[in-house]
This record gives sequence, C-alpha cells and structure tokens, in this order.
Amino acid sequence: MAGQRNLPTRDELRTWREFVETTEALRGHLTARLQRDTGLSPGDYAVLLALSEAPGTRLRSSELATLIGWERSRLSHHLARMERRQLIRREECATDNRGAEVVLSETGAEAFRAATVPHLRAIRELFVDALTPEQLTAAGEIAAALRAHLPDR
Repeated sequence: MAGQRNLPTRDELRTWREFVETTEALRGHLTARLQRDTGLSPGDYAVLLALSEAPGTRLRSSELATLIGWERSRLSHHLARMERRQLIRREECATDNRGAEVVLSETGAEAFRAATVPHLRAIRELFVDALTPEQLTAAGEIAAALRAHLPDR
C-alpha cells in the first residue's frame, strides 16, 4: 500500500492524459499544416531554423544535434535526406578535420523564409489564439517547470 501513495491520483492521471493527448493532437495539426503549406517536415524546419540563426549559417553536426535535441545518428540520416533536396550542404570543417559542418544552402534559406510566415500563422491559430494572455503565460511557466524537472540526459 505504501508504494501506491507515490502513484498519481485518478484526477492527476486525467490531467496527464488530457495534456499528452492535446499536445500530440496539436503537434499533429502543426505538422500537417507545415507539410501542406511548405513541403517541410518539422525536422526540416528545426534544422533550417538552427542553421539560419547560427553564425555564418553553419554548425558542426554535433552542435546541431545538441541544439535540436536529436541523437547524432538520427540527425545524420535526416541531413542526408535534406542534402538530396539541396536544403543543406555538408562541408569539411576548416578548423578540425575530424568533423563536418552543416551549411544552410540558398535553396534551404529560401525554403525556410517561405515557410516561416505560414508556420507562425498556424502556431497563432492553433495555439496562441486558443488561450487567454494569462493562460499563455501559465503555459510557458508550466513548460519551463516541466523542463527544469527533467533529469539531464
């Protein structure tokens, strides 16, 4: 019986399920809109965003993986698909011959620019507009608290 005290209550589980199911539904809608409106996947967009914000629009693969929170093998496979679509290039690192740098191509920069407004519009319509300013602030605080509570990888 003592071990059950550490389990979530029925109300806590209901809140958890609502949170998870809503988050997954929201992500699904945003993914569908992004792909329909721009032809980019959320992974494509994450990579292009990180590269567009990087100095010289280039990052070492390991830095990019850390920035977007992916395992290096997943990133490598995804970058190969993006490279075939000419969204990025991989170049030898000028300062360290052990690694490659991922570089935002002109095609990738154009795709990112074209995707930004439709994607931000979808975020506004599906997330921001559904919440009051107070709820939006609370959502940010909740997300920050959850992230802070997670163990380091």
